[in-house]
Amino acid sequence: MRAKTIEPEKNLQNRPNFRTFVTIFMTTQLHTIRYALIGLALAGAADALACTSLIAAKGATDDGSTMITYAADSHTLYGELYHQPAADHEPGAMRAVYDWDTGVYRGEIPEVAHTYATIGNMNEHGLTIAESTWGGRPELEGSGLVDYGSLIYITLQRARTAREAIDVMTGLVRDYGYASEGESFSIADADEVWIMELIGKGKADKGAVWVARRVPDGHISGHANHARIHQFPRNEATTIYSPDVVDFARKQGYYKGKDKDFDFSRAYAITDVGATRGCDGRVWSYFRRFAAPADSMDSYLPWVMKGEGEVLPLWVKPEKPLSANDMKWMMRDHFEGTPLDMTTDIGAGPFNVPYRWRPMTFEVDSATYTHERAIATQQTGFSFVSTMNAGRPDAMRGILWFGVDDANTCVYIPVFNSTPEPPRELAHGNGDMLTLSWDAMFWVNNYVANQAYNRYSQMIPDIRRVQKGYEDMLERDVLTAATTVAGLPYDEAQERLAGFTNMASAAVTKGYRDLGDYLLVKFLDGNIKKETAPGHFERTATGMPVQPVFGGYNERYFRSIADETGDRYRID
Repeated sequence: MRAKTIEPEKNLQNRPNFRTFVTIFMTTQLHTIRYALIGLALAGAADALACTSLIAAKGATDDGSTMITYAADSHTLYGELYHQPAADHEPGAMRAVYDWDTGVYRGEIPEVAHTYATIGNMNEHGLTIAESTWGGRPELEGSGLVDYGSLIYITLQRARTAREAIDVMTGLVRDYGYASEGESFSIADADEVWIMELIGKGKADKGAVWVARRVPDGHISGHANHARIHQFPRNEATTIYSPDVVDFARKQGYYKGKDKDFDFSRAYAITDVGATRGCDGRVWSYFRRFAAPADSMDSYLPWVMKGEGEVLPLWVKPEKPLSANDMKWMMRDHFEGTPLDMTTDIGAGPFNVPYRWRPMTFEVDSATYTHERAIATQQTGFSFVSTMNAGRPDAMRGILWFGVDDANTCVYIPVFNSTPEPPRELAHGNGDMLTLSWDAMFWVNNYVANQAYNRYSQMIPDIRRVQKGYEDMLERDVLTAATTVAGLPYDEAQERLAGFTNMASAAVTKGYRDLGDYLLVKFLDGNIKKETAPGHFERTATGMPVQPVFGGYNERYFRSIADETGDRYRID
């Protein structure tokens, strides 16, 4: 068989008028796809203790945006784009609350008069919220009505700004109780980014204790399943906290010192090697890539490796402003270039694979070991890079660069704060974790990624070529869109931008299906077929395939065989 040519720009150009969306396809008619709240809840069966959120505040980005990222990592979470339309509600209307992890009905709360439209973890005003769960003291797990996932999506329907979101979230847990464990939230609008950390008070008290800090302009921050707020100021407008955050810790016996010395993370979280190496280590890798100089972050390795020495700071200044593209590639990090690089040890195997299958820990001769836990991981359901900028047209004030499956191999699609519904390839009901759909972006991305996991070093260059081609083109087209929709009425801009997202989603899904086919053909049976150009396999004068390259294994693999077996396989 002849493999299909995988050249991203040509692939997109062959779809009707893709590159001329500004004049033609941006008027694509929209199709109404609505689904019930219960569908959203049931779709979110995530593994809570497995998420990463990175932050870049205003002044730390190259275009004046605020940025936050999120990877929803779970072995059971299907990657799709959640959605709720804006709505008006009659007095006395109630809103059902379903636990985001399990889909279990928890109860009802009063609805507000008007709720905003949401698309993924962003709402129509460009407010974005991400999270990571850190568990904390088990006796403080909440018993109230609102779990952490519901807290995010209810708040997105009710708040316009980050500060409003903090008020809504803390008000919800105060009035209806918090049902989850310790949680960190990234909360961002076009002007501010906040980290809020919150934990319940146990079965006897439905409330929660919490602290929120605004990330200073010009700084980057992040959290990854461990509480990151340690000591905090008491009299600054950039820090907000529950009135009893210290007193409750004293009451529980978690803290005995002075108020000014109180450390939220040490009081309410559990600091062990899993928290520092498996969690703070991901934030450290982010800081190390962008802080100046990079090796200055190596002084925090004792904290990362053993929880010793100086605590990893909550934020640092980057050497230069970050772009959305920088954030996308950071979400693909496996500690490359650091002492924790996952591609260099024997666990990477003969193809330098930066992945380790679960479980994370293992025993040898009664000693316990751990694999590294990187930002990029195979079990991601969805991830995003959210950029919010008041200088862009209102219909694209917020851009959710959205991807499904492993962030390392996905293509991030631009979804706008005005997007009225998900593209078909990302919509609820198009396949699920147990139902394959070749029209779903999640499944075609898995088709590509799972082939690469077996022969990573050989396949990843082809994946990068296609992936980067799409993302570079989409970034250019978003810049064009900002100029094209400027000055248009909101409804017209919304329709054109939705057409852009729909066409991009369809094109990338089709292109990645082709990419998966190409990888299967090129690397069949451990060989590497020769090409005259990417996707064009070389044939003899009579039309037969030429002899393939025998890719073999890396030098370390061969040496390990020789070292382990001695002369068993030696023939000279």
